[in-house]
Amino acid sequence: MAMNNDRAGLVAVTGIGGFLGRHVAAQLLKAGYEVRGTLRSMKKADAIEAAIRSADGAAQGKLSFVIADLTADAGWDAAFTGAAYVVHTASPFPAHVPKNEDDLIRPAREGTLRVLRAAKAAGVRRVVLTSSIAAISYGLGRAPFSEKDWTDTDGPLATPYYKSKTLAERAAWDFARENGLELAVVNPGMILGPILGTETGTSVGLVQSLMKGRYPAMPDFRVPVVDVRDAAEAHVLALTVPQAAGERFIIAGEALSIKDIVAVLKRDFPAYGKKLPKFVLPNWLAGLAAYFDPGLKLIAGELGRDTRISNEKAKRVLGWKPRPEAEAVRASAESLIAAGLV
Repeated sequence: MAMNNDRAGLVAVTGIGGFLGRHVAAQLLKAGYEVRGTLRSMKKADAIEAAIRSADGAAQGKLSFVIADLTADAGWDAAFTGAAYVVHTASPFPAHVPKNEDDLIRPAREGTLRVLRAAKAAGVRRVVLTSSIAAISYGLGRAPFSEKDWTDTDGPLATPYYKSKTLAERAAWDFARENGLELAVVNPGMILGPILGTETGTSVGLVQSLMKGRYPAMPDFRVPVVDVRDAAEAHVLALTVPQAAGERFIIAGEALSIKDIVAVLKRDFPAYGKKLPKFVLPNWLAGLAAYFDPGLKLIAGELGRDTRISNEKAKRVLGWKPRPEAEAVRASAESLIAAGLV
């Protein structure tokens, strides 16, 4: 994906140390942009740079880091000075339900507004915000869900995480409208695919847990899946395609069940066959188990639910062409094996 150099410039990427942030940075470098990433501390900066540079085509190009934290004002002005664009991927993502939902909602919403205020002050041309299908699929709409759908934050399916993503995205649209800021929003599904470095993230962590034999059985849970490389590419497209301004895009493919994911692993990685779960938990039993398993508690409301989405808009407006979902599962497993994490 070559870019004209007259359009390339400096892109600031928040959350550059995350699973998605690393891939976004790699694809921006490959496309000829200069990248400046925000980190909460410099402790892992060298490891993160090495991981990003290891991606195909990302060895060249200027990459730098600055310290900025979503929960504090310090550092954001410096982070965005001279930036043509901002990609805001940073957001708290829990491995379990927090005791107080505000512990998740407040930093997500306030952190997003902090980033947008600094971007506006710096005269940034466009901001691309990473939201989630969590802000789309849990309201009054029904499958296949589209960008017109919104999660109902007062509804029975709204977990603290879904609320945090929905309220943060709504706040971003309000801010952009009121302050004349050019905004595009990317709403990915469950992001799988190759890790860069050794940080797995929550989604690839699921594949890791399956391959390590941590699940004796599978909940009946389906979620639209996207390869991290395709999710990253969608962010770069949302940055550059003129028609993307003022739009949100579902970035996901087919909804895979845990059973579908296990079937891919079983077929392509037979050495792990014995560790993979063999049967699907009945919903009532999984609901009961959710009381004891923090991971299950996150998805207890969705067992057996139809979560299909439409990605027609992203394909039409952005020219987005995702890989097959099975490839994302396979790439997750291959990179976990290569990194010695399973």
